[in-house]
Amino acid sequence: MSNAELQSRKVQAIARGQGNAYPVYVERALNAELWDVEGKRYIDFGTGIAVCNTGHSHPKVVAAVKAQLDNFSHTCVMVNPYESAVALAEKLNRIAPGDSDKKTIFVTTGAEAVENCVKIARAHTGRRGVIAFNGGFHGRTNLTMALTGKITPYKHQFGPFAGDIFHAPYPVAFHGVSVKDSLKAIEHLFKVDIAPCDVAAIVVEPVQGEGGFYAAPPEFLQALRALCDQHDIVLVMDEIQTGFGRTGKMFSCEHAGVEPDLMTMAKGIAGGFPLAAVVGKSEIMDAPLPGGLGGTYGGSPVGCVAALSVLEVMQEEQLVERAVKIGDTFNQALSALKEQYPQLIGEVRNQGAMIAMELVIDGDSEQPNTALTQAIIANAAEHGLVLLACGFYGNVIRFLPALTIGDEIMAEGLAKFKALFESLVG
Repeated sequence: MSNAELQSRKVQAIARGQGNAYPVYVERALNAELWDVEGKRYIDFGTGIAVCNTGHSHPKVVAAVKAQLDNFSHTCVMVNPYESAVALAEKLNRIAPGDSDKKTIFVTTGAEAVENCVKIARAHTGRRGVIAFNGGFHGRTNLTMALTGKITPYKHQFGPFAGDIFHAPYPVAFHGVSVKDSLKAIEHLFKVDIAPCDVAAIVVEPVQGEGGFYAAPPEFLQALRALCDQHDIVLVMDEIQTGFGRTGKMFSCEHAGVEPDLMTMAKGIAGGFPLAAVVGKSEIMDAPLPGGLGGTYGGSPVGCVAALSVLEVMQEEQLVERAVKIGDTFNQALSALKEQYPQLIGEVRNQGAMIAMELVIDGDSEQPNTALTQAIIANAAEHGLVLLACGFYGNVIRFLPALTIGDEIMAEGLAKFKALFESLVG
């Protein structure tokens, strides 16, 4: 069966709203490499959107999952729980930033984790309002679409949305939005739209994912922490894409030395198995009544043993430290390309192995080069690469290599990307 044949079947069988970036159908994957049904090899710089931080099919994760399947696949953690869920919650509570006592709940997806943060914050505070940020992405459910700060494709056609959601600018120096601007906008919200005593939570990505891989300056996250403390607002860090070593810390907010009240975890948590969590301060996490939180598949036994193995691999292979080295290598290579093409590459930025290259026209940060970005993605497969785009204007190439990627494969992939870029710009 060819890629083209499978794509034809897919178009007939799966709704167009669930599109695919590449008409490339994977047959097998190992660490940082994929092979399609036609036998072609690809270097994966997307890792399933930051999911396979420990690489595809890590032997330790595979062995744990196989052993769990020999025992049982599901009982529902809310009916008949199991030791792996308790052990994972204990570990997540220990590694979460800050010294406060922590508790955990398990769900299945990142969007569920965000929704549950809002539920928990509202139960704890008795308040209604939630503040999020322009360019943020928090999921595709109705509530998380309302939180998401970008219309197309995430919100277009899908309203009306949940109420009592407010947005403020996210600080992005490259686009002229300062920390002062963002904080002033929140103060304006307090004057114009909602009093701080009615705000249950502020939800923020320490590095915007879909929004363009913009890292919040440490002073911004610290100011949000102070603001939330001042007004008894719950500070929620959405670490779905940034967590589990991706940014050179276990969690990105550690770069700013900030302890959130609640945090979301997903993507890299379980090496490719569906699992997500909310981890937060015990007194806040315990606000909802028994039965108020949960889900049939949340805390799957297969996902829990996979996540326990992921944490072991991260420690044994020092993947947090490895993320820093990967980020430095990518930044150096992409910055050299920027020196060659300053009119097309506006900025290269990274926090650990969360790496971005923003494409512009005539060196102008306010002229996004969406066409070139789309061309790079469209031609990546021909060059043996898997790449992802993002950004408020769709003009950012994001790189999310496995933290287990070898130096030779990384160098090969970067050379392939340079060849791809130059083939399109001449």
